[in-house]
Amino acid sequence: MRIKDTIEKVPGGLMVVPLLLGASLNTIDQMHIPAVMRVLEFLGAPQTEEGYYEFLRIGGFSQELFKDSALVLIALFLFCVGSQMNLKVGGKALKKGILITGSKYGAGLAVGMAFGFFFDPMSGLFGLSTLALIAGMTNSNSGMYAALTGKFGNRSDVGGLSILAINDGPFLTLAALGVLGTAFPMISFIAVLLPIGIGMILGNLDPKIREFLKPGEAVTIPFFAFALGAGMDLANFFNPSVLTGGLTLAFLTFFCSAGAGILVFKLFREKSFIAPISEASTAGNAAATPAAVAAAASVAVGAGAMTQAEFEAIQSIVPMATAQISISTITTSLLCPLGVILIDKYQRKKGIDGTKEDLELKEDKQETKYAVND
Repeated sequence: MRIKDTIEKVPGGLMVVPLLLGASLNTIDQMHIPAVMRVLEFLGAPQTEEGYYEFLRIGGFSQELFKDSALVLIALFLFCVGSQMNLKVGGKALKKGILITGSKYGAGLAVGMAFGFFFDPMSGLFGLSTLALIAGMTNSNSGMYAALTGKFGNRSDVGGLSILAINDGPFLTLAALGVLGTAFPMISFIAVLLPIGIGMILGNLDPKIREFLKPGEAVTIPFFAFALGAGMDLANFFNPSVLTGGLTLAFLTFFCSAGAGILVFKLFREKSFIAPISEASTAGNAAATPAAVAAAASVAVGAGAMTQAEFEAIQSIVPMATAQISISTITTSLLCPLGVILIDKYQRKKGIDGTKEDLELKEDKQETKYAVND
C-alpha cells in the first residue's frame, strides 16, 4: 500500500491529513455517542471530568501520544531542527522570526482596529468582533509553520519558530485589546528558545549528534499534527451563521498576514517567501483566547478598570468568536499549504530554491556560471 505517497499528494499532506484525521476523530468523540461510551465503560475506560467516556482520553500511552503530545513533540522537533543549524543560520533565524512575528501582529492589529472603527466592535461585518479578528489573526499555528517550512523552507525559516511561538496563546491579543499590560515576560521567551538553542549547541559541538537527530525533523511532523487536530472540533462547520464570519476571518488572516510578511521580507532583501506564507494561519489554541480575554475582563471589573456592562458584552461574544476562530484554524490549515506550494513552484521557475539559504543560492549560481564558462 502506498499510504505515504497518497498522503503526500495532498497539499502539505504530512501536516494536513493527520490534522484533519485528528479533528474528525475528536469531533466524533465530542458527540458522546451512547453506544461508543458504553463500550468504553465496559472496557474500564476512565471518565472525563465532565462525566463522559472518550476514546481519545482513555489515559496511558494512547492519550499521551494522540491527544496530549502536541507541545512536547513540537519541542522535540525544534530540538532536532536546532541541531541542524550552524551559528550563522541561527542569527538569520532570529532575524526572520522577528520580521514575521512583527508583520503578522501588525497586520492583525491593524485589521482588527479598522473593523472596530467602521463596524460594531462587538458584532461587526458577518458577526465578526474585534476580539475574534485580533485573536484569530495575531495567533499563528506553530505546528503548521514548522511542518511547511520543514518541507519547503530552509533551516533559518524553521528556526524562526523560536520567535514566532511568542504569538501563540492569548498574551499578544490581551495586550492589543488593552485588557492586560504590555510588559513581555522574558521567561516565556527563554522557555520557547531553549530547546532549539540546546539543539544548536550540541549539533555544532558534535557532527555525529547532528546526524543522529536529523531524522527527527520529519518523523515528528505527522504525530504533532494529529495531536493538534485532536484538540479541534469540525462540528463548527455545520453552523451557517458562524461559518461566514469564520471563513471571512480565515481569508483575512491568510492574505493580510502573508502580504505583510512578504512586503517586510522584500524590504529586508530576503529572496524566498516560504516563511511568511507558512505563518499566515490561525493557531488552534487561539480558540481559547476569547475565554481568556473574558477571564481577564472579570479581573478588570473587580479592579474597577471595566464596567459590568462592558464585561457582559465581552462575555456574550465569546461563544461566537470561539467558533469563528476554530473555522479559521481549519480553513487556514488548508490555505497555507496550498499557498506555499504555489509560491514554491513560482520561485523555482525564477531559480530560487526555498530549501536553501541565500549563501547556498549564491554558491549554486556561481557553480552554474563556472560550468557555463567551461
